[in-house]
Amino acid sequence: MKLSQVKSIGMNSTTLQQHAGRYNTVAILLHWLIAVCLFGQIAFGWYLETIPRGTPLRGPYVNLHKSTGLILGVLIVLRILWRLAHRAPQFPSFVATWECLASKVTQFALYTCMLVMPLSGYIASNYSKYGVKLFNAVTLPPWGANNPKIYAALNTTHQITSYLLVTLIVIHLLGAIRHGLRRDGIVSRMWMRP
Repeated sequence: MKLSQVKSIGMNSTTLQQHAGRYNTVAILLHWLIAVCLFGQIAFGWYLETIPRGTPLRGPYVNLHKSTGLILGVLIVLRILWRLAHRAPQFPSFVATWECLASKVTQFALYTCMLVMPLSGYIASNYSKYGVKLFNAVTLPPWGANNPKIYAALNTTHQITSYLLVTLIVIHLLGAIRHGLRRDGIVSRMWMRP
């Protein structure tokens, strides 16, 4: 059944929201916590590119970025494990097949980037002489040899993935805005109930 048909038989946005299956509370909290952290972490990472290498400020900022990235990586793994154990709600029948497919492909790509980005950053750190100094207090010595070629490849992967992730986030947001403007109840599946 199409959205226009659903609305024509008298289902308002509140009724549509009730018929659109909801994510559970843990999924909603993890979604928004990770979203806010990702925006901050990506912006911070791009800011780091403006600090010249070898300057006194760069080291502490880089270690802060690495530290928050490790915590964010753990949150992302927890979210993926939760998602694997708890199926996402089905789309209502009025959502077009192409929209369902686009959503699934985008979500898969988002999860992939969310894994690759912190993992490549962490592994890259272990192929540099610096390793990770957790919150500039606890040194985690690198477990790999100091290898500039491996570091460069992994760091490039980390940076490219950040741009790809931002592109996917924009696509995700555009889809959410589209559903929000249609008031079809899809966006409310990821909001906490009042």
